[in-house]
Amino acid sequence: MPEHINDPSFYEKGWHKEELGDGFYWVTSPSGYEAAFMLTGNGAIVIDAPPPLGENIFAAIESVSDEPVTHLIYSHWHSDHIGAASMFGPKVKIIAHDITRDLLARFPDPYRPLPTETFATDATLEVNGTKLELSYKGADHCPGNIYVWAPTQKVLTKIDIVSPGSVAFMHADASENISGFYQAHDDILSYDFKALVGGHITRWGTREDVEAAREYWHDVRTFADEALKEMSTRDVLEGFHHGMGREHRLVGAENFINSMVNYIVDRTLSKVTSNGQTWPERLAGATPFTKYHAYTVMESSRTERTHHGYQRRGTGGPWYVV
Repeated sequence: MPEHINDPSFYEKGWHKEELGDGFYWVTSPSGYEAAFMLTGNGAIVIDAPPPLGENIFAAIESVSDEPVTHLIYSHWHSDHIGAASMFGPKVKIIAHDITRDLLARFPDPYRPLPTETFATDATLEVNGTKLELSYKGADHCPGNIYVWAPTQKVLTKIDIVSPGSVAFMHADASENISGFYQAHDDILSYDFKALVGGHITRWGTREDVEAAREYWHDVRTFADEALKEMSTRDVLEGFHHGMGREHRLVGAENFINSMVNYIVDRTLSKVTSNGQTWPERLAGATPFTKYHAYTVMESSRTERTHHGYQRRGTGGPWYVV
């Protein structure tokens, strides 16, 4: 954990900032929510407006510059990351993905004003010669969740995928598209970044952090695939149903699911990883959160990935995932 975690002034002020490169700043709060801003010499560009940080973003900016905020970028539509956006007022330009605007228009919130500018795939925001490249590579944590790349500073902002030094919050950080969540780790690593703003955990990330997170998630999926192959079969499911009796079929189904989750958790937490440590030794949250990740990844495999076949007529046919 970073040194500012033990600094009383962090909790007294409610914020901590660090310059990640040539006018690009990362800001965090005691709650673990993060934002960023970049000075252009002609106004500040802010990325996200999490409510637990709120107006303390102004204090962070004012500690290094008197430039006003001219632009706000929404990473995605979720309120926990942009729910204080209204504090910037109507003169600030708001940039987001098309899907983010559609979702905010469908579910209006006075604290999350509609974006004034949107894009579909790629866009460049340039102010006074300072550049940010915005990109959308498909749904992951949620539809419309974008990449914000500062090429000169080599800082990447990608929210709610990697929480540096951690396994991320429960259920893959409540992500909606787990296949996309996995792909996002590879997409992050395709950038030549020196610092990652991940949105959580009170510290910014390194390439090593992303590689460790990617390895963890691939272990979870490997053991989920093992559990599905060995335990998600017609015979095993019917065994749980018969064992509980027909009047308790859904209790049997719960036990069937939990048996696979327990298998995945045991295999993941006991594995010696690539650096010689187990995951509880290597990443925060591995012990309490892996059971939630195991369920989510297993269920995503049962819904988003191949079932390896299907039932033939009658009761015959090849193995397939139930």
